[in-house]
Amino acid sequence: MTILRKTASGLLASALMAASASAGDFATFQPLGFSPDGKVFAFEEFGIQDGSGFPYSNVYFIDTEKDTYLSGTPIRVRIDDESVGLGKARAESRDKARSLIESHKLADNPGVLAAFNPMGEVGADRERIDYLPHAIEPTPGGSFALALENIPLKPSDRCRDITPEGGTGFRLKLVKREGETADTVLHEDTRVPDSRNCPLSYQISGAMTFHPRGADPVHVALVLVRSFGFEGADGRWIAVPFRP
Repeated sequence: MTILRKTASGLLASALMAASASAGDFATFQPLGFSPDGKVFAFEEFGIQDGSGFPYSNVYFIDTEKDTYLSGTPIRVRIDDESVGLGKARAESRDKARSLIESHKLADNPGVLAAFNPMGEVGADRERIDYLPHAIEPTPGGSFALALENIPLKPSDRCRDITPEGGTGFRLKLVKREGETADTVLHEDTRVPDSRNCPLSYQISGAMTFHPRGADPVHVALVLVRSFGFEGADGRWIAVPFRP
């Protein structure tokens, strides 16, 4: 390797290190599955925290009928030591979630990740996603589509100075059902929860489906929320269950 190439490689490495050191963090999404009757859905989000460099892992268990968390959840683990690997945080959160994962038999019912586009695809539509609910061919029935709209709301007290221009919520609609046009509101914020950490914007980033035996199918919209971070925007996940 010539000196010029070595110098260029060093500059590139330095630039990449500087970029990673001054950027927010977007959590990785990992579905954990459904209960056999579709009444529970769980997922994990994990990453390295913006600013501190601490590894974290959060596990969410959602009652798909009430659209609420199961009692005692979410399970949140953060290890306040940047020298500790991410695997330790994930192992701790899974250990704490193990009894719920096993009692609801989530590993037996993974569901279908019908569509997924977290942030990396250039030119992707961040406000609409179309998908087929079955992972088989030929596919029975028609496609579904979800549309998301960012809506202005009054910021919470803790975010008033951070986002003085106002808070941000979202409205989510089912706009296609079995190939036919629909106009069903699935979720609409009326306030900005503090748990979203001063949100800046939202995008519809995926959909999961599950067809329990003898019960109505369950769909889950995956919403990525961009929130205020220490070194840049951070990304966290919201799951919105519905029965189409």
